[in-house]
Amino acid sequence: MREINLRPSPISSTVDFSAEGVQHGFLRLPHSRDDSAWGSVMIPVTVVKNGEGPTALLTGGNHGDEYEGPIALFDLARTLKADDVTGRVIIVPAMNYPAFLAGTRTSPIDKGNMNRSFPGAPDGTVTQKIADYFQRTLLPLAEIVLDFHSGGKTLDFLPFCAAHVLPDKAQEEKSFELVRAFGAPWSMKMLEIDAVGMYDTAAEEMGKVFITTELGGGGTATARSARIAKAGVSNVLKAAGILKGAVESGETTWLDMPDGNCFCFAENGGLVEPFVDLGDQVRSGEIVARIYPIGRTGDEPLNIRAKMDGILVARHFPGLVKSGDCVSVLATIVAA
Repeated sequence: MREINLRPSPISSTVDFSAEGVQHGFLRLPHSRDDSAWGSVMIPVTVVKNGEGPTALLTGGNHGDEYEGPIALFDLARTLKADDVTGRVIIVPAMNYPAFLAGTRTSPIDKGNMNRSFPGAPDGTVTQKIADYFQRTLLPLAEIVLDFHSGGKTLDFLPFCAAHVLPDKAQEEKSFELVRAFGAPWSMKMLEIDAVGMYDTAAEEMGKVFITTELGGGGTATARSARIAKAGVSNVLKAAGILKGAVESGETTWLDMPDGNCFCFAENGGLVEPFVDLGDQVRSGEIVARIYPIGRTGDEPLNIRAKMDGILVARHFPGLVKSGDCVSVLATIVAA
């Protein structure tokens, strides 16, 4: 277990998380800067509470260039009524608010990647201070955590909801039950290539039921991906017994990322030519993409070959890649 700084958080909330009803407010983080000596980062937050019941913590904008979560959660914060809730819903549509305002993956203030900054630090950078507040204040309030993601500006995904394979199988099964309820077209048993410092890891180490998504990419949302996000969060709250009504999820296809062979990375930079599209079947050894050197004409391209059988679930989005960029991700179809 990672050591946590016990100094008080500099963040204060303008909402009372224990109060009944609907409250809209801010998590206020003092931030002195050139254009505002006594300025603050004001992170929007909504809490809806009605009686006793479980608490769901709903977050988007962990990375600032991913938009399905903020769309679904700003809409939910606007429309959710206390009478429809049993328990409590905490909504933070844009965790890394400075990154969200800038439309960037990481914070423009400190270049902090929120999803690699946990457990955070109350005396650290702006991103670390926000992570610390979630670690020590918000996560302990919740039993269920849904954190929305998509591919941002540099990746594009099949739309899926996901949870991780965990040592605690009871916790794992509860997480996958909510993945089923979310009802995305695809559902993933997800493998992380770098889980250190992740919000996911922080929540799971506390024993929370944690699910996440990858709902598209390219630095924008689509009508389809926004609909999936809105329906999914409603289904999760209904399945948890927090929101009234029946779960309305449809068919989903289950996927598994069994090991590191799922990932292909660029060893050289250049121009990417995709050989397969999202959802296409691929055999081990087949070309999934080709990278053309762009310094001069006539040089041979580098072929990126699949290291396993599977379907393409993610691809690099812009047409140019750099050495070390993730070019493709494969997964296998498995039984539910």
